[in-house]
Amino acid sequence: MPLYLTDDQAMLRDTARGFIAEEGAISKQLRHWRDTGCSDGFGHGLWKQFAEMGFTGILIDEADGGLGLGHVEAGIVLEEIGRNLTPSPFLTSAVAFVAALKGSAVRERWYPGILAGETVAALAIDEGPKHRPEAIAMRAERSGNGFTLSGRKQFVVHGASADVTLVAARTDEGLTLFAVENDAAGLEVEGVRLADSSSGARMTFDKVAVDADAVVGEVGGGEAVLKRALDAGRTGAAAELVGVGAAAMDMTVDYLKQRKQFGRLIGEFQTLQFRAAHLYSELEIARAATMKAQQLLDEGSAEADAMVSVAKAKAGRAAQLAVQEGVQMHGGIGMTDEYDIGLYMKRDRVLNELFGDPAYHADRLARLHGY
Repeated sequence: MPLYLTDDQAMLRDTARGFIAEEGAISKQLRHWRDTGCSDGFGHGLWKQFAEMGFTGILIDEADGGLGLGHVEAGIVLEEIGRNLTPSPFLTSAVAFVAALKGSAVRERWYPGILAGETVAALAIDEGPKHRPEAIAMRAERSGNGFTLSGRKQFVVHGASADVTLVAARTDEGLTLFAVENDAAGLEVEGVRLADSSSGARMTFDKVAVDADAVVGEVGGGEAVLKRALDAGRTGAAAELVGVGAAAMDMTVDYLKQRKQFGRLIGEFQTLQFRAAHLYSELEIARAATMKAQQLLDEGSAEADAMVSVAKAKAGRAAQLAVQEGVQMHGGIGMTDEYDIGLYMKRDRVLNELFGDPAYHADRLARLHGY
């Protein structure tokens, strides 16, 4: 498929761009919720507005009340979220969680709340300091009609604000995923503030009892469910990273056109022009890789697995370059809270770690190719 948007997708982009730039602006959302000490780190009113715009139903099939669109369309919204650093549970709830529940009976319990902008979902996968889903050790033991979950999870984005958490655990049959309500007895949730002022959590499961209806998919069949969640989350995070990088670049280029040194605009210095041109090309490659991954996922292609890692790694590297160049070209003021460029660097750090950093995906890509 060509790497450009269709007319309908371009219309969605224009709608999302105008809406998020107005309602999700940094001053109105990120700075507001950060400075008021909001434990959620995002506005539930905006989440409901996302639902009213139809964004929360992008990946939900029409038969389930959604729009029945794909990862390309979800990525369009996420890029605009990244451009504006809009704090929102869209990535975890309406993308990764929704993708995980596709085809499962559990979706009937949780999709309506997400469609209405009333339910927030989180993913509890990581157990160590880095993203290593292959090393999941949490146990789920059979107990009566269900299971008891024991273990710890960390880096659970929106975990302290969630109504439900997708939890990956080991059963005797193999990896199994559960949709666990956050008010379950025995579940301890410790809210933490992430580097970008968003909320996360550490979770401790002390024989948390869930019934069989909480199983997403089949017992022991969690690999496929987890793959859907991670593929959606990784491409979604890549799209948001592209938005973060693009906004940081635009902000920096504008500054180069205004700041004067030695009687000249600093944008006239050839070295800075070279660096800006290099950054532009890196971001365009990242955007293309991300769109390709989204298209392959929507097609159900066997090539999607590798391309997802290419997109996450490339978008991570490009966004990191964008925020680093942005802060450096702004000079000392780039690290002051008054200027937004430093906020983009913080968001980049969180997104780069979420669902695997560039080094993880470079290694994963090598392994997929037999190295």
